[in-house]
Amino acid sequence: MNNITIATAQFEHRSADKEYNLSVIDRLSKEASMKGAKAITFHECSITGYTFARNLSLAEMLELAEPIPDGYSIQKLTEIASRNNISILAGLFEKDSEDNLFKAYVCVDKNGLVAKYRKLHPFINPHLKPGNEYCIFELDGWKCGILICYDNNIIENVRATRLLGAQIIFMPHVTMCTPSPRPGAGFVDPKLWKNRKEDPTSLRIEFNGMKGREWLMKWLPARAYDNGVYCVFSNAIGMDDDQLKNGCSMILDPFGDILNECRTMDDEMVTAVLTPQKLQDAGGNRYIKARRPEIYSSILSTSNESKQEVSWLTEKNKNSNLNFNTVGLT
Repeated sequence: MNNITIATAQFEHRSADKEYNLSVIDRLSKEASMKGAKAITFHECSITGYTFARNLSLAEMLELAEPIPDGYSIQKLTEIASRNNISILAGLFEKDSEDNLFKAYVCVDKNGLVAKYRKLHPFINPHLKPGNEYCIFELDGWKCGILICYDNNIIENVRATRLLGAQIIFMPHVTMCTPSPRPGAGFVDPKLWKNRKEDPTSLRIEFNGMKGREWLMKWLPARAYDNGVYCVFSNAIGMDDDQLKNGCSMILDPFGDILNECRTMDDEMVTAVLTPQKLQDAGGNRYIKARRPEIYSSILSTSNESKQEVSWLTEKNKNSNLNFNTVGLT
């Protein structure tokens, strides 16, 4: 297995404007390819937009969603991947042949669909159904997995994906800058985004603090370190419907160290070289081998009240102008 160069991106998507969002994906994919990247990853629902979907009816969601792999967006991603000689990972809403709705994330190369993953813990719209399986696929000789946003906060999902063989886990998000019970959380004033060129300091303070990056640093490096895996985090930046997101898309190595990160307040992509040797040297690799599942396998399979929590959140969201992150899912 050889070194591989991976890119991660951030951009300000437009709600329900697939053509515009795909045009940005095209532009940043070209830039990543020119810098030697084999793949580029974009945020959750980067094709469709995200938070605006909290207000959509079933009929509107079905109009927005697409079949995979036969839908328009997968065809366009395939064209972009072929033109730029790069694999592309991006997100959208999916509908199946029976009009079931899912939050999906795909990997596409010049030949078409490589992998599809359905979010295990969706909550932005009550009509979404949860996925029920993990996703492992190969990219230039590397084993890869996908976990969407809140899926990564359930630590068993990351460990399970690692145990299934993933050496790289792509972690697309639309997150941060929303209220939560955790200290320091909250919205960031959209006026700061509008004035970012005249006053970048005020916005950067908010983005870097507990509303944004500081919270991310509490857990994301741990996911990489504990599991001895490369984590490729992607996030939206700018206005997502009426909410502001802070980007910070980054690539972390199996030691939990940041190899590269998007730090501008604009559309951006960065690359990093991933090396196989770090997978062997990382402490997480030793921890995996030292596991004693015979002691705790029965505990880990014990049911909990998560379904009740999601049910409560779904009902809460019906009468709220906030997305589910607002009530404590960050």
